[in-house]
Amino acid sequence: MNSRTPMHPMDIKSRASQFADILNMAQVTDNLGAAIETESAMCIILGILKELRTSGRSLFVIGNGGSAAVASHAVTDFLNVGQLRASTVHDPSLMTCMANDFGYEAAYARILSVLARPADVLIAISSSGRSPNIRNAVTAFRDAGGTTLTLSGFDPGNSLRSLGDYNIWLGSTDYGFIEIGHEFLLHNLADRLRMGL
Repeated sequence: MNSRTPMHPMDIKSRASQFADILNMAQVTDNLGAAIETESAMCIILGILKELRTSGRSLFVIGNGGSAAVASHAVTDFLNVGQLRASTVHDPSLMTCMANDFGYEAAYARILSVLARPADVLIAISSSGRSPNIRNAVTAFRDAGGTTLTLSGFDPGNSLRSLGDYNIWLGSTDYGFIEIGHEFLLHNLADRLRMGL
């Protein structure tokens, strides 16, 4: 392709530039909606995860669909390189039991209400920020005395974004960018944990 050939909107260089812009424009807020500079927020979250490792408390990571895959990948990194007690709770038998008995919207909340202890940490991932089961889980986890981090995208006013102790929002409506962005941020935290060992 010469310099006069226009780039296709899905061209790798164009997409990479768009992805960098989305990450650079990430917004983080606390539980009162106050803005926190992104790097400062990452350092705060890293400190929470380091304390979690020292105390032997647990990290839970949840999501639906592609976000569940991001959760699984993140747990692998947090456990393997970050040496955290990290787990997902979306085992198919457990999830289908809870969904059948209590409804899908309550499945994660029901599981976490049994597992969560004060000072545990939950990372709740929803690209849209509108998934009722993820929102309900965050509420149940906070009621149990845990600390919550939410990751979302799409509408800046999505309801998940106001529920966490720390809330990271990516300004895009592209599932690919949001999911990879969430994975990038979680991988960055795991890598920082590894460097601190």
